[in-house]
Amino acid sequence: MAGIYLHIPFCKQACYYCDFHFSTSLKRKEEMLVALKRELVLRKDELNTEPIETIYFGGGTPSLLTIDELRMLIDTVYENYEVVKDAEITLEANPDDLTSKKIKELAKLPINRLSIGIQSFFDDDLKFMNRAHSAEESKKCLTEATRHFDNITIDLIYGVPNMNNKKWLSNLKQAFDFNIPHISAYALTVEEKTVLYKLIEKGKVPPVDENLALEHYNMLVEETEKRDYINYEISNFGKLAYFSRHNISYWLGYNYLGIGPSAHSFTGFERSWNVSNNTKYIKALLADELPSEKEQLTEINRYNEYIMTGLRTIWGVSFQKIEKEFGAMYLEELKKGAERYIKSGLLELEPRSFSGDILVTTKKGKFLADGIASDLFKITS
Repeated sequence: MAGIYLHIPFCKQACYYCDFHFSTSLKRKEEMLVALKRELVLRKDELNTEPIETIYFGGGTPSLLTIDELRMLIDTVYENYEVVKDAEITLEANPDDLTSKKIKELAKLPINRLSIGIQSFFDDDLKFMNRAHSAEESKKCLTEATRHFDNITIDLIYGVPNMNNKKWLSNLKQAFDFNIPHISAYALTVEEKTVLYKLIEKGKVPPVDENLALEHYNMLVEETEKRDYINYEISNFGKLAYFSRHNISYWLGYNYLGIGPSAHSFTGFERSWNVSNNTKYIKALLADELPSEKEQLTEINRYNEYIMTGLRTIWGVSFQKIEKEFGAMYLEELKKGAERYIKSGLLELEPRSFSGDILVTTKKGKFLADGIASDLFKITS
């Protein structure tokens, strides 16, 4: 499985919590589209003709693009890469962009999956986050989107100040009422250089309550489980056949190209990333230069990344794979480090046929998976 991610670096306004690369000015959109197309062409041989199974429009806000602009980028992929017949093609979208007319037009494109940034069904939460849409727009767009798309995921954010348990349950209920088959839910986090960080630092808004976030996460796990969602990755809950194939490719270490400013790529033992500057990105591509840096991943890099991604997912960390790819010393060190987490009920061993023992997080340990993984990292050889 190989994938292509296209970063569309434009937004109507800045969400207070967001630290992704974007611009609220659309002045250079046409030049950016020319540069994106040029990068797709220049990098067409990097995957060694490996078929493309997923195409993902992320950002930023890709739904700001017109139908013709989206079609142009999709056509460029198909003209330069081998794309499988049942490719998953996802468009991230904001509710305020998804008018009835836009949704109907999107349904005529090869796009077959919508990822809609709902975040909350309450206007006070949306105002707190500085989202561009209203709760009413969320409901209208989902009503229309579910008529034309079967494969829809929505983003929700929990642990928001003043979002009590009743409000969080209401958010979940509304998602269930729309029969959304996939939910990505994230705890509100405070990143440096964001507006939210500055507002908390100045005492204008309360700090994030980690205990509240944990309560909300436990409620999320319980409510989705009742309705047959599978928590296949810490933040992702999908019905069978509705897992995100694109995101799975990241977690399972498949190759992917990241197109656009700030986008990252992975091809086997090498990782690269584009410059996080629209002007520099455009200037380089117009001169047929790739504005990226590369690094070769060391054995320790690859091991630590496998531990991190494995413990976040239902696929876990395979002892057999650790021994085969990294050696017996790595395996013994992992077993030793995992002992105390197994005893405390945060990790468990799950035997699976053909792959031996698999180390996975328990329900109790899932919310703490990143911290557990970092503790199990190998620091030196």
